[in-house]
Amino acid sequence: MTTDEIKKEIVLRATRERVWNALTESGEFGIWFGVRIDGPFIAGHEAVGHIVPTEVDPEVAKLQEPYRGTIFRIRIEQIDPMHLFSFRWHPFAVDPSKSYDTEPTTLVTFQLADVEGGTLLTITESGFDQLPIDRRRSALEANDGGWEHQAKLVAKYLALDGKRDAP
Repeated sequence: MTTDEIKKEIVLRATRERVWNALTESGEFGIWFGVRIDGPFIAGHEAVGHIVPTEVDPEVAKLQEPYRGTIFRIRIEQIDPMHLFSFRWHPFAVDPSKSYDTEPTTLVTFQLADVEGGTLLTITESGFDQLPIDRRRSALEANDGGWEHQAKLVAKYLALDGKRDAP
């Protein structure tokens, strides 16, 4: 890990198409990520919702519970079907008494590649060095741990296929 970027990789035991849908269909994304999004993901548009605890892991849901109801706002940058999905956001923007609108955003990228036995998901978040100095370290550390959890959550969500109703 550098001071500017977080990178996580996980091999998911699912087809590329299935992983793609879990990442880019806002309803599916919300189930594992822990948000309720008001509408679809569309490149060049903002997606807005609220934090709700994940539905796939009770322990992670407990960690997310204090942030329930916090506004979740991302700007979809790129949707390259079956290959790359990216968005910008204000990292670790969870203090309701603070406005993050004037701060720079970081770029979150999900890249897919076929590998033996499934799909390699690479999650990268970059741009931390441009954040205000007083938030830089805490945002990087929080999101480093957060992406570790999220990689496991998407894997658990995909493992539930066939064991639960689709959204």
